[in-house]
Amino acid sequence: MSRLSSFDPDNMSPEQKAVYDKIASGPRGSVRGPFAKLLVNPPVADCAQAMGATLRFGGTLPANLRELAILVTARHWTAQYEWYAHAPIALKGGVAESVLEAIKQRRRPSFTDPNEAVVYEFCNELHEKRDVGDETYNWAVENLGESGVAELIALCGFYTLISMTLNVGRVDLPDGEELPLKP
Repeated sequence: MSRLSSFDPDNMSPEQKAVYDKIASGPRGSVRGPFAKLLVNPPVADCAQAMGATLRFGGTLPANLRELAILVTARHWTAQYEWYAHAPIALKGGVAESVLEAIKQRRRPSFTDPNEAVVYEFCNELHEKRDVGDETYNWAVENLGESGVAELIALCGFYTLISMTLNVGRVDLPDGEELPLKP
């Protein structure tokens, strides 16, 4: 059962309409998932959509690394909708299906791309330990630079917000879709 009211397109406040139009006319092309839930608070929805657009469409990390960070976060939170939405994007971006399957099963994947290994270790450690040790931090800086590390931190934080919104709002997958993650 869904929680957090979804917006009613025919009965939006002027503030909701302004944020709705911003999201729908941007690279996402529509308002769905977490943004449909966050519209109950237009200023929060606006800040979230802006940060998300920056990270997803304007970030410096390549698609495979960005999507891997998103999916490590989705798996940490067992965010079904987030996994459902981003697993195909990750595959298209070059993340191997075997990597996604291992993450789904909460196993450490075998990586052929050393930067993917860095991203996985950094994000997984950040979620599990609420911090990153010096060895992992230095490894990430050596491979991604400080700017890339800052972007990884932001990706983990932003997609934690999104995962929480999806889970608390109980955003369902489209009809007929099976839940991709086991608890």
